[in-house]
Amino acid sequence: MTTSTVEIMNKGMKCLTEAMGIVEAEQFISIIIREKFDYTKWQQDYFDAKTPLEISQEASQFEKSHPFTGNAIRL
Repeated sequence: MTTSTVEIMNKGMKCLTEAMGIVEAEQFISIIIREKFDYTKWQQDYFDAKTPLEISQEASQFEKSHPFTGNAIRL
């Protein structure tokens, strides 16, 4: 089953507002639109600047601070 554009937008806005609050979520969207942000290019630049060890350490730290509880969050 394909997720509709409206469903994806609703899930994205829910994630943004829950994590950032409505004001920062709106600021984030404004920045993305104004800067013509290329997420794929940003990811490539971000990871190209890191060593495999740095990526591994960051992933390990993230896992420690966000342990898997077995309960998936449904949006």
